[in-house]
Amino acid sequence: MHVLILGGTTEARALAGLLEAHGSELRVTSSLAGRVAQPRLPVGEVRIGGFGGAEGLADWLRAHRVDAVIDATHPFAERISFNAARAAATAHVPLLALRRPGWVPVDGDDWHDVGSLEEAARALDGLGQRVFLTTGRMGLAAFADCPQWFLVRSVDAPDTPMPPRTEVLLDRGPFTLDGERELLRRHRIDVLITKDSGGAATAPKLTAAREAGVPVVVVRRPPAPEGVPVAATPEEAAAWVRER
Repeated sequence: MHVLILGGTTEARALAGLLEAHGSELRVTSSLAGRVAQPRLPVGEVRIGGFGGAEGLADWLRAHRVDAVIDATHPFAERISFNAARAAATAHVPLLALRRPGWVPVDGDDWHDVGSLEEAARALDGLGQRVFLTTGRMGLAAFADCPQWFLVRSVDAPDTPMPPRTEVLLDRGPFTLDGERELLRRHRIDVLITKDSGGAATAPKLTAAREAGVPVVVVRRPPAPEGVPVAATPEEAAAWVRER
């Protein structure tokens, strides 16, 4: 049985490890988009790069005799998720989405929900002047006209238009609570912008912001393709594969 994992996330790597444990019963191929210069690679076969849209992915599924697809991409990788849904339907291959649960505010949080990066930029007025921007290197153009000072954290260096007052911090999670506390203190951060990525690797910044009384602008997740079953953990996804 050949399983294609559309990955790049922590959950995708964990799932590849769980499936590889089945040995010769399963052939597992993980596909990475190639947007990170030095990605963390999962076990098993790995391909890097796009497929050429939904039609290209459908052709790839047929040519490589894929029996099941698991979309374990980032919750904000909207285009590939919809391409995966269309391709799986075209090639008549079962598809499962592996999505980590989103974050939920708790007592003491000062969250401001927005629907896009552009809305996040507009929401800054009146919230703060020293911004910790943790939405990655893509989409920084949405903040290019903002007068606030920005600390931009990303894995790779941004190459898009950025706010005129920007300091770039190259780092990769998981992050610790003590580290996030110190970062907010050292840079005198008074507002945080994040996507609702979910998971534990980058969640400590939310706790640090709550403790410091820092408001958080949270970009909501884009809608997921309709009709695609969802697993919340790699273990659930592995069980779905075993059922087939």
